[in-house]
Amino acid sequence: MRRIILKTLSLIAVTCSLAGSLWAGSAHAQFAKPEDAVKYRQSAFTLMGSHMGRMQPVIKGQAPYDAAAIKANVAILKTLSGLPWAGFTADSKSVSSSAKPDVWSDAAGFKAAQDKFNGAMTKLVAAADSGDLEKLRAAYGDVGASCKACHDTFRAKK
Repeated sequence: MRRIILKTLSLIAVTCSLAGSLWAGSAHAQFAKPEDAVKYRQSAFTLMGSHMGRMQPVIKGQAPYDAAAIKANVAILKTLSGLPWAGFTADSKSVSSSAKPDVWSDAAGFKAAQDKFNGAMTKLVAAADSGDLEKLRAAYGDVGASCKACHDTFRAKK
């Protein structure tokens, strides 16, 4: 457990450090190296997956519904959900990663996938705020479906 916490804290530190550079510089000066952009987006996605995973037992009925814990995870997830997209810089496409070339060659499709995800996240926030477990389950499923659709189209299988 301690190891997971330390790894999560490390990922948060990397993400926050790189996020600081995001706000401090222009779009072209966000990352010192293309590899930094890849690390940034991967860190954000890892943290997002962690917070989705924390809610999964409740969604599946394997753990009791704690509305406050769900709202806290959703709030963090909402914040994280805006981060990874800045890491898909033009120069990072040359760096070996799971991102398919379609991310850059079909920028409109990639943006549409982001928009679908953002819409699903907005519904998840509203469902968490409502305290209705069934609404939460549906909205959680929509977020997961938008993640899967993007992965199917824009992420290479490992």
